[in-house]
Amino acid sequence: MTTAVEKNRRLMPRWRDYGRPRELVVRYLLLVFVLFITVGPLAWQVLSSLKGPTEDVFGAGASLIPHHPTLRAYKEVFDQVPVWTYIRNSLFIAVISITSQLVFSTMAGYMLSKPGWKGRKLVWVLLMASMMFPFESIMVSLFLSVRDMGLVDNLVGVWLPGFVAAINVLIMRAAFLSVPREIEDAAMLDGAGEWKRFRYLYLPSAYGAILVVTINTFISAWDDFLWPLIVLRSEEHFTLTLGLARLQTSSFGYDQRLVMAGSVISVIPVLVLFVITQRWFYKGVSSGAVKL
Repeated sequence: MTTAVEKNRRLMPRWRDYGRPRELVVRYLLLVFVLFITVGPLAWQVLSSLKGPTEDVFGAGASLIPHHPTLRAYKEVFDQVPVWTYIRNSLFIAVISITSQLVFSTMAGYMLSKPGWKGRKLVWVLLMASMMFPFESIMVSLFLSVRDMGLVDNLVGVWLPGFVAAINVLIMRAAFLSVPREIEDAAMLDGAGEWKRFRYLYLPSAYGAILVVTINTFISAWDDFLWPLIVLRSEEHFTLTLGLARLQTSSFGYDQRLVMAGSVISVIPVLVLFVITQRWFYKGVSSGAVKL
């Protein structure tokens, strides 16, 4: 009979199950290095924003850890610029962008996942090809179109050129392609029409991909700087990233603590959203990568 010691020995993890000790050390060192590269700049910004007025941010005498931490820089940012107005404008653009992306990308992805209609592959190729051109190559023509529509210095003009993205359409297409054809055939035999199959069969199976589209759209709309800089003119229409960029002008005395505090304020909503939804986000990425 197998003794309890032998059973425990079998249940204990073995080195060969995880790789050799040297490989584990190298693996964790690489993970620490990547963590330092990705999180290091944000941690440095947070620590720099907490420094007092007598502490150096840059230079040979600057230290990483603030000796007299204070929230003075954050208070001055809210006192000197209308941060809440900027946040409201950014949230407005993010909400309408998410709404339009979900509506159009889900419907377009659903149609592209359905076989049997002519031009389906051509549309898919055109969507893939459109992703090859950078935004800067069509920026001038987009601005002329927005100007002709009278949407300069208007938040709708910031939203309109990106109301739907090709990458989101392809993500939804990949998610819908993972739905077995047999399930749809069974729904059709039960008398479910096109809309009912889309609403009750395809959309519930693509919640992970929908979350990926939502998070990507929010981050893109929230962090966008170049296009709002081109379209917007008046301060009451500025987005958060565009408004906080004013902290680097001479009117604010080039105080780097204010710049660091503004950067931290702008990134907090993105971090909170990602931390809350990270589990479903990774599931959606893996489910959306089944078929492309």
